[in-house]
Amino acid sequence: MMILFAALLTSCGDGLLNNPYPEEESRRPVLYQSFSERPKHLDPAKSYSEDEYVFIAQIYEPPFQYHYLKRPYQLVPLTAAKMPEIAYYDAAGGKLAQDAPAEKIAFTDYLIEIRPSIGFQPHPALAKNAQGGYLYHHLSKDAIDATESLADFEQTGSRELTAEDYVYQIKRLAHPKNQSPIAEIMKNYIVGFAEFAGESESHPLGDIKNKTMTGVQALDRYRYRIRIKGKYPQFLYWLAMSFFAPMPWEAVEFYEQPGLSEKNVTLDWYPIGTGPYFLAENNPNRRMVLMKNPLFDHETYPAEGEPEDAPKGLLKDAGKPLPFIEKAVFMLEKETIPYWNKFLQGYYDASGIASDSFDQAIQFTGSGGVALTESMREKGIQLHTSVETSIFYMGFNMLDATVGGESEAARKLRRAIAIAVDYEEFIAIFRNGRGVAAQGALPPGIFGNEPGRAGINPEVYDWVDGKPQRKPIAVARQLMAEAGYANGIDPKTKEPLILYFDTTAVGVDDRPTMSWFRKQFEKIGVKLVIRGTDYNRFQQKIRTGNAQLFVWGWNADYPDPENFFALLYGPNGKVKYGGENAVNYLNPEFDRLFEAMRNMDNNEQRFRIIQQMQAIVRHDSPWLFGFHPKAFSLFHGWYTNLKPNLMANNRLKYTRIDPVLREKQREAWNQPVLWPVALVGAVFVLTLIPAVRSYRRRSRQTAASGLRRPFNQQEIQP
Repeated sequence: MMILFAALLTSCGDGLLNNPYPEEESRRPVLYQSFSERPKHLDPAKSYSEDEYVFIAQIYEPPFQYHYLKRPYQLVPLTAAKMPEIAYYDAAGGKLAQDAPAEKIAFTDYLIEIRPSIGFQPHPALAKNAQGGYLYHHLSKDAIDATESLADFEQTGSRELTAEDYVYQIKRLAHPKNQSPIAEIMKNYIVGFAEFAGESESHPLGDIKNKTMTGVQALDRYRYRIRIKGKYPQFLYWLAMSFFAPMPWEAVEFYEQPGLSEKNVTLDWYPIGTGPYFLAENNPNRRMVLMKNPLFDHETYPAEGEPEDAPKGLLKDAGKPLPFIEKAVFMLEKETIPYWNKFLQGYYDASGIASDSFDQAIQFTGSGGVALTESMREKGIQLHTSVETSIFYMGFNMLDATVGGESEAARKLRRAIAIAVDYEEFIAIFRNGRGVAAQGALPPGIFGNEPGRAGINPEVYDWVDGKPQRKPIAVARQLMAEAGYANGIDPKTKEPLILYFDTTAVGVDDRPTMSWFRKQFEKIGVKLVIRGTDYNRFQQKIRTGNAQLFVWGWNADYPDPENFFALLYGPNGKVKYGGENAVNYLNPEFDRLFEAMRNMDNNEQRFRIIQQMQAIVRHDSPWLFGFHPKAFSLFHGWYTNLKPNLMANNRLKYTRIDPVLREKQREAWNQPVLWPVALVGAVFVLTLIPAVRSYRRRSRQTAASGLRRPFNQQEIQP
């Protein structure tokens, strides 16, 4: 009986009992990943969040992209036929030479030519009837009332991508209704952008198709021109962002029909692009599904990379049509432990590493490096690490009477704090070693970041035994004395100097971190007072200059030093100008060098200027430079063609899944453990035997009694 019970369990189906996915997907190139936050915007004019780019970067295609394999990061054509033609003009409209001084350049033209025969993904907005009219652009109220989702429209259509679609999207960036997060920035650069925004404010989005923006023009079907003010080489990086992806006017007109937005049938919910994938399912409370675009046929895998790429197998697919994965399923996972367990079972193809599972996955080597634990290696799991193009820093409000200002005493106070706050220790305790202490404003991988001895911050570090070593705390205490705070005592109060640290870290889990910061300041005799607040109040303090010390961060929009040094540029001061210079730093020499550097091409002269700028901010210390995060990612052995690329968001199309290997590993890792079931069954059977015997005994007794009943004298009839 027990054998029969176990056999019934194992014969419930051919697939694994705990497989959360359909059996028919088990041998197909389907990627399984997760997401934890609902994407708010899928409209490329509005989206500016990493959790949204996971989806829209696979759907939309700007004219340029970052080469998947080459480093340093390099822009290459995507839908563009080639890199743009760039021309410079003076204020009178005269054309200038390519090496013209930046101060003489009044305008820069970017002439972009796109490739023909690229089509938009199938979409109802592009569906036409036999007469060539759009099927769904004039829906009746009854039709809209009957609509629940985009899938209710049975017909779809497509058309060729044109230059006008790129021009139209730039107009959408300017329209106030879209509230594009880059609109204010683009007003400073694209000629006519601000004027177009003002003129469009009182007009619906549907009207912008036939309106003109003076600085943006479609020259013919496949060429368009963008004119910007002055010289701004970094503008090319913006053209690799989804903001500048094409948008068919038909989609906007379709979605603008009254009543559809109430049904959530909007561009923010149902995107339309030319990329390798389209959004087949949008259920952010459960899962998001990307499917291969059946009309995508205009890109192949890179044919070249770095020297080490070929030995790693990253060029095996050179020249082959993209994409390789036909479907990507993103499941909602808000808890790290269930997600981690599913990854170990093979039901997610990739994973980050949460703090509570770090020791299970990673071990430190004797040389201070990191490696996978034996259990991870046995599963064939791959570890990829990369220093992110980001920085977290402690900011000193330069408008503050104590920690701010240009006096040498204030500088020495800031440098003393920079030495005392041991970010190497912070990285080890709170980030499991996942970070690199910052030596300046630029992360590794950004032009101007100098590795080795020449690149350390000499105000805080010494070079010892071939690596940077934080200066002894005695140096910090000496600086405190020179600043007028011997032993940390404030001469005005004769008490320990009190400094205020504003933060949004107010939860129970944040207490160890705040306690650590207090102890760092105690090393130099300073009392640190934590002022916790909500994010809105915190932002208000930063805007008005009422914060003294705070922690801030910045992630690169594009791989150029201008993107980081702009955070210290005087005219970007937060209080006076509302810019991103949150510490309100102002140094005329730094600003002069910034203005010279920002418009230069990457060359030796620019590199030298950057080193001068680094030296100035290291000496002035408006930031305690903090650290650059280090990303740790795990991938199963069947997930290949993987190379960390911190600039590109459209990486999915390059990667591969080996479903046969995955299914084999899943079967090995998820075999049902039947002996507990068999044991329970045995106990049940043993418990049942006495009851069965008792039942049979009573049945026999009842039967015997029934045979005797006719001879009972009381029942004999007279």
